[in-house]
Parts: sequence; structure tokens; C-alpha cells
Amino acid sequence: MTFLLPISAFIFGLVAAQFKFAEQIKKILSSLLARLFIPVVIIYNMVFYQPGSFALILFSFISSILLFYVFAYSSKDRLQALCSSYSNIGWLGFPFAIALFGEQVSSAMIALYIGGSLFGNIWAVAAVSKGPMDYVATLHKVVKSPPVLALLIALILWGIGFQSLEGNLVLEWSYDVAKFGMSFAGMCILGMWLRHTRVHFADLIFSTRALIVKMLLGILICTLTYSFIPIPNIEFLLPVLFLLFCLPPAANIVALETHYQGTGVSARYIAAGTIVSCIVIVLYGIVLHLKVL
Repeated sequence: MTFLLPISAFIFGLVAAQFKFAEQIKKILSSLLARLFIPVVIIYNMVFYQPGSFALILFSFISSILLFYVFAYSSKDRLQALCSSYSNIGWLGFPFAIALFGEQVSSAMIALYIGGSLFGNIWAVAAVSKGPMDYVATLHKVVKSPPVLALLIALILWGIGFQSLEGNLVLEWSYDVAKFGMSFAGMCILGMWLRHTRVHFADLIFSTRALIVKMLLGILICTLTYSFIPIPNIEFLLPVLFLLFCLPPAANIVALETHYQGTGVSARYIAAGTIVSCIVIVLYGIVLHLKVL
């Protein structure tokens, strides 16, 4: 059931892409994703986050920033760097983490998702901007971006005691609708792009090399975190943290690229990265299982 929604949305996107109305649907979904669904998820999780989650949010956020600038420096391509640093924690990371480590990692994955989502949606403004980097203009765009506005709203709501409404049926329903919309929109738009996107062998080679570098950096970051950052239950969480560096590019990247730039170049990076990452995660799960035995 965990995979049913994203797979169905992906197939719907593939089928819908052959019709004339697909372009309009793509624009509507990408706008809803960037301006409504993602901000609602951010606001909810930031207002009602569990104690002890802040360190994990920072870990995910800062790790993604480090990965982005390492890849941006080496490739000189900001979109490729975003695909190598903004990971698919939402619909792919969660089910793999629960399968590998159990339901007890759910709260940790939520915190990691918040950090990764904040990074991806904020840095996407800079990553998909055309032409030379104008840092003043980029900062202006970032400040006005939906994720930053969502953070400000969450801070205001938390300050007035909105967290006391946790469990409210209307709020829970709104959050569930936003999560559904985020997963559906991201995978549907990805399907629409992939209908007209070919994944070449060179894309698979690129994704393999990028994931190897990402995992090596992940080993370094996790080691430094374990040694110097006081995160509760770090011994248990360390394999979960490393899983982040095995995940493929977030499917939402192509939707955000669509919204901010009107292109879908990242679709082939996402497709190739997902294929390579799934193989790596299966191998990672086998290694963990053998270690337990």
C-alpha cells in the first residue's frame, strides 16, 4: 500500500502525457505542489515536531547543503547538484527505512524529511535559475519562496500556541490531503516528463558515479556526526542516517523545475538515479541483515 499511490500517480502521468491537456495539468500540479502542498506539510511538521527532532532536521538540512556545494563545484551544473543532494525521503525513503529498521524510526524519518524538504525547496530557487548566479536576486527569490514563507507562518503559529491543537480532525485531514497531493503531484509530473524522456546508458553511469561519491561523503559526514554531535540514540540512528546518502533524487525536483524554469531536464537524472539507488539500497539491506545474523 505504501507504494500504491506514487506508482498509480506515475502511471497516470505516463498515460496522460499523450493527450493535449497534459501540459496544462502539468502547470497546475507543479504550482499546487510548490505553493500549497509542500508549504502545508512544512508548517504542520514544524509546528507539531517531536522533542529531540531538531538535531535530525539540522543534520539532514546541513548535509544536503554540503552535498550540493560539493557537486556544484565539481560539475558546474546547479541542477545536477540539486539532483545529487535533494533526496527522495518522502515516498521512497520512508518505506525502505521502515522495512530495514522497523516502525520505531518513523519519527526520525519525519525529522530528516523536514530538513531535506526545506533544503530542496529553498535551494531549488537557486539551482534552477537561468544564467549566472545573481546572489542578491537569488536571496530575494528565496525569501519570497513558499517554503520560507511556510517557515515564518509555522513560527508565528507556534508562538501563539497553535501546537495545542495537535490531533484536531480538521488539521489532520488537511495534512493528509497535503501529503497525498504532494506525492501524487510529484510522481504524476515525473511520469509526464518521462513519457518523452529517454534514459541512456550514459545517464546510468553518471548516476552510479554520483551515488558512489554521495555515499563516500555520507560515510564521512556520519562519522563526524557520531564523533562530535550529541544526537540522542545516535548508535541506533546511524544506519538510518546513512540511508539518506543511498536515496535517489527527489521526484519533486522535476515539478519544481517545471514551476520555476518550465523545463524537465532533471527527469532523466531522477529516473536513472532511482534505478541505481534501488539496487544499492537492496544491497545495503542485505548487508544489514547479514550483520544482524
